[in-house]
Amino acid sequence: QVHLVESGGGSVQAGGSLRLSCVVYGYAYSNRCMGWVRQVPGKKREGIAVIDGDDRTDYADSVKGRFTISQDHREYTLYLQMNSLKPEDTGMYYCAHRRSANNCDTSSLFEYWGQGIQVTVSS
Repeated sequence: QVHLVESGGGSVQAGGSLRLSCVVYGYAYSNRCMGWVRQVPGKKREGIAVIDGDDRTDYADSVKGRFTISQDHREYTLYLQMNSLKPEDTGMYYCAHRRSANNCDTSSLFEYWGQGIQVTVSS
């Protein structure tokens, strides 16, 4: 069983930065796809950034150039560095994990989810 524990997030003014972290428990193999999925009020859940065990990444157009996904292989931790934040980035952010690296992109379906963490960007 894979367990994901998120931290970070909070409130920031537009133009600011935040970093989200997600510690992965129960899975230490490189054959994986991990990502961040965002739920904005009034919109459907959106995969915004993914990374596989070989550090290949994919981003949604809405965050490309502003957000960076990365991972620490030794600490089993996933990160999302968010810069130049906009009010439309406000929402719940979920860490997600799948035990396969095949076709790892922002449309991927995931098996395991974190509890979600709120990000609020004020104008």
